[in-house]
Amino acid sequence: MRQPITGLVLAGGLGRRMGGVDKGLRPFRGKPMVAWALERLQPQVDTILINANQNLEAYQAFGHPVISDRIGGFAGPLAGLHAGLLAATTPLLVTVPCDSPFLPADLVARLAAARAAQDADLAVARTGDQPHPVFSLVRREVVDSLRRFLEGGGRKIDAWYSALRVVEVAFDDEAEAFANINTPQELNLLESGDQLP
Repeated sequence: MRQPITGLVLAGGLGRRMGGVDKGLRPFRGKPMVAWALERLQPQVDTILINANQNLEAYQAFGHPVISDRIGGFAGPLAGLHAGLLAATTPLLVTVPCDSPFLPADLVARLAAARAAQDADLAVARTGDQPHPVFSLVRREVVDSLRRFLEGGGRKIDAWYSALRVVEVAFDDEAEAFANINTPQELNLLESGDQLP
């Protein structure tokens, strides 16, 4: 019997590489990019939160609670995770970025199985030797260590979780599912591609 899991879609960034536009709301193949991530994640989790720091009404229109960073200054994905862990009511939280419309349909099941098998604090997806820390499943109890890290000025995800019990989960069979869209060029390339989410 798996533990209940909250899904957190990270849409709190400034979209600097996308020309300063809100990436999650940027149209991709006929709908906002965040809509693809929500559709892929929703069947895998019990409840969903969206982390956003601007255009809150637009994100609320997707029908899920929208939470903003508690740490000021657009502090990155860890600030979103921190807000999500404070808001979640389930023992586990999984994060995905708003700019990955192809995320794996079995992401949560595989992360959860590996985390449980190792009794880890955090399970993170990996392809090849490249971890993808914004695709991670985290125990809610780590929120205090994360708060201390952020208050100390830390921002890099791997620097924070290096002190935790972590299991990396290989997704080499679905490496293309982790394609994310950071720039207008990447958006145009995937927009015209044959691959469908």
